[in-house]
Amino acid sequence: MRQSDRLGLVMQQAQLANGLKIYYIPRPGFSKTFAMLATNFGSVDASFTLDGVRYDMPAGVAHFLEHKMFEDADGNALQKFGATGASPNAFTSHTMTAYHFSCTDRLADNLEILLKFVFTPYFTPENVRKEQGIIAQEIGMMEDTPDWAAYVGLFAGLYHEHPVRESIAGSVDSIARITPDVLLACHRAFYTPSNMCLVVCGTADFDALVQQAEALTPRTPAPTVVRHYGARRPEAARAVTERRMAVSQPTCLVGFKDAALAPGESRLRRQLLGDLAARILCGSTAPLFAALYADRLISRRFACSYAILPEAAAVSFGGESRDPAAVRDRLAAACRDYAARGVPEDLFTRIKKACYGLNVRLLDQPDELCQAQAALSPAGECCLDFAAALEDITGADVQAMFARWAEPGRVSLSAVLPCTDEENA
Repeated sequence: MRQSDRLGLVMQQAQLANGLKIYYIPRPGFSKTFAMLATNFGSVDASFTLDGVRYDMPAGVAHFLEHKMFEDADGNALQKFGATGASPNAFTSHTMTAYHFSCTDRLADNLEILLKFVFTPYFTPENVRKEQGIIAQEIGMMEDTPDWAAYVGLFAGLYHEHPVRESIAGSVDSIARITPDVLLACHRAFYTPSNMCLVVCGTADFDALVQQAEALTPRTPAPTVVRHYGARRPEAARAVTERRMAVSQPTCLVGFKDAALAPGESRLRRQLLGDLAARILCGSTAPLFAALYADRLISRRFACSYAILPEAAAVSFGGESRDPAAVRDRLAAACRDYAARGVPEDLFTRIKKACYGLNVRLLDQPDELCQAQAALSPAGECCLDFAAALEDITGADVQAMFARWAEPGRVSLSAVLPCTDEENA
C-alpha cells in the first residue's frame, strides 16, 4: 500500500501471478466508481518481434484493435454495459490503449464485462471489413481538423524515423491492410496480463477486486516481445511543415525535441519537470504568453504540452496565430535566454506552486487519476508521489531542460495555413 500523508490518500496495489498490476485509490465520498483496464500498447508499437518473428504492422493497428475489442461472439460489450447502467468508453494514444467505465453500482458485474471482452478476441473477415469503413470515415473527419493536422505535422517534422510520425488512427490505405490475423498477432503480443494494469478509483472492496481479476484473467505465460522504434537523431527532421486548409486564421504548433528518458530515470519526475518548464516558457500565466497575447500573435487558447514517448520526448506549444514563424522565433529566443541565465526565482516558485495545484485538482477527477496511474504502471511508479517529486525539482533542473531544448536544430514548426486565392478558386 502506498500512502501520501500530505494528500491524505492511499493507493492499494497488488500484482497477480500472471503479471497483471492492480491499483485501487479509495474515494468513498464520490458518487461514482471509475475502472480502467489499460495495456502498454499504443500507436507507436506497430513494429515488433514476437517470439522471434518480426512484425511490421500497418499504421493505426492499435486504434483499430481498440474498436474491434468491444465485439464479442455473443454480442457487443457496449450493449452489456448499457444493461447495467454503466458508462463505458475507450481510447488509444501513442503509448497506451485503455478501456474504462464508470458506474454507481454493480461494480463486480461491470468489471466482469470489462475483463472478459478485453481478454477475449473475436475477429472475423466480415466484422473487420465493416470496421474499416467506419474508421475510414473517422480518419477523414480527423484529417479535416486543423488542430489534428498541425499535431501530426509537428511529430513528422520532429522525428526522422520514429513511428510517432504516423497518425494514431493511421490512414485509409494503412487500415485497408489490417486483417484478423494482424489483430490476433497484436492481441497475443500486447494484451497479456503482464503488459497491462487495472486501476480503480472510488468505492470498492480491494480484496474482492483482486479475487475477481485473478479468476477472470488468463494464466498463459507472457510472450517474448521486442519493440522497434527506428534510429534516433538529436536534431529535428525538418524545420517547417506546412499544410493549406480552409481556415480563416493559421493554426500552428511549435515543438522542441527533448532527450529520451535515461535508464532508471523516473517517468513521473520527468513529466512534472517537462510540464513545469513548458508552463514557465509559455504557459497561460507566463511572461512570454502575456507578451505574445499583447502583440496579438496568439489567442487565449494557446496551450502547451509535454510528451514522453518510447525512446523520445518533446514539448509543444500551439494554437491560432496570425504569424506562426514569429511565435516560433519568440519561443526559441526565450528558451535560449532561460538556458543561459536561468529562470527568475519568483517566476519559478509561482509556476511550481501552480503545477502543484493542478495536480491536486487531478485527485478529484477519477478518470484523469486512473489514466495518470496507468501511464506510470510500466515504470512501477505511483501517481500520488507527485508532491514529493515536484518539491525535489530545482531551478537548475529546469535550466538544464531549457539548455537541451535550445540546442541548434531541435525546434520544428508545424503550420496549417489558409488556402491561397488560387486554391480557393
